[in-house]
Amino acid sequence: MRFPCATRHISVDTEGLLLCAIVHAADIQDRDGGIMLMSTMFGLFPFLLKLYADSGYQGPKFRQGLQRVCRRINVEIVKRSDLGKFVVLPRRWVVERSIAWLNRCRRLAKDWECLNRNALAFLRWASVRLMVRKLCQETK
Repeated sequence: MRFPCATRHISVDTEGLLLCAIVHAADIQDRDGGIMLMSTMFGLFPFLLKLYADSGYQGPKFRQGLQRVCRRINVEIVKRSDLGKFVVLPRRWVVERSIAWLNRCRRLAKDWECLNRNALAFLRWASVRLMVRKLCQETK
């Protein structure tokens, strides 16, 4: 039995909570998937001004596509460190932490789903779980 590969693109706020997500086939470039995510997201959140992205979204094609979707957004590419050890980089850890939180859900750890809409549904359920946990935490 062969399972199709899928790619997830997520957008999170500064707290690491999911704002928007898409799942598509793995044969689409990251920059093209990022533009699809941004075109979906800016209709929902027109007030966003700054976007932090990793180096997979670097390049003129992504910037041109983003300019077509939303002209006023400022994109900052946060690249990995070339040092041989782990280095915490500004703003990159927010998305990495969110992906790690989502991957704690067993269903998201591997590509088990045959349909992209099912994978997106499980991704949303995992994010709802995270949001409810944050809401139920007691503040001291």
